[in-house]
Amino acid sequence: MSQFHLVAPSGYCMNQEAAQRGVQRLLADGHQVQNQTIIPRRQQRFAGTEAQRLMDINALARLPGANQIVMAVRGGYGAGRLLEQINWQGLAQRQREQPLLICGHSDFTVIQLGLLALHNVITFSGPMLAGNFGAPELNAFTVDHFWRALHNSTYRVEWQGDGPDADCTGQLWGGNLAMLVSLVGTRWLPAIENGILVLEDINEHPFRVERMLLQLHHAGILERQKAIVLGSFSGAASNDYDAGYDLATMIDYLRTRVSVPIISSLDYGHEQQTVTLPLGAQARLEHNVNGARLTLSGHPTINR
Repeated sequence: MSQFHLVAPSGYCMNQEAAQRGVQRLLADGHQVQNQTIIPRRQQRFAGTEAQRLMDINALARLPGANQIVMAVRGGYGAGRLLEQINWQGLAQRQREQPLLICGHSDFTVIQLGLLALHNVITFSGPMLAGNFGAPELNAFTVDHFWRALHNSTYRVEWQGDGPDADCTGQLWGGNLAMLVSLVGTRWLPAIENGILVLEDINEHPFRVERMLLQLHHAGILERQKAIVLGSFSGAASNDYDAGYDLATMIDYLRTRVSVPIISSLDYGHEQQTVTLPLGAQARLEHNVNGARLTLSGHPTINR
């Protein structure tokens, strides 16, 4: 069984019951769960003071033991406040010596992208404690893909994609769209060319999603990729004012502006059903009439 170490660099966990349910599920499956005392921690809207949340991340450089899974309790907002003080070099050294399997998404994306940009450290964009493992009903698809990603040095994600035919290889990167856009112009945004960029978000109207994607387009980031994969955009419902302008319409428009293939409909993001993706791993994307497939390799795994 595995050892989980919790971190909370972002927002206060409003759903304490969900977080405790997640802990109990992991314990019931025979796993160890360390650092549980951070779950109820609170300072205003954040999961503790700046110093406490920063310590969660910097302490990982000294975390003993192998095969440790580091999991964020939840997202929200707050990780961006810590970027200038994170011990990036220490974390990178720890990864070279004995890789941690670091997993989270949403606001946690800024830390994951920082590790990738500065030291090419691979982390996993996937489930978190409260929102996923603590859900009222645990999603079997999500759990299966999580363990497949962490146990297999090469594994595949398959889905019924929408978009043009594609067959390309490159470094997989991305995560939460709003968090990625917030890093444009900073040293924490990976300067990846010929990569496969995967994106998701929550509670952003389709025009806001378009605006952020166009910012990446105008910055030349989209055109430097081999392909773009779009996951879920939860809460992106249009309204009467939109008069037919919805997420699908927005994606169609984006395809007229961007020359690289855009493949959508991947179960990835803030929905209960989500895949786990190793950001920084090598990937091959194939898409044709039979569906889409990502083959991923080169990421750290749990030694069995």
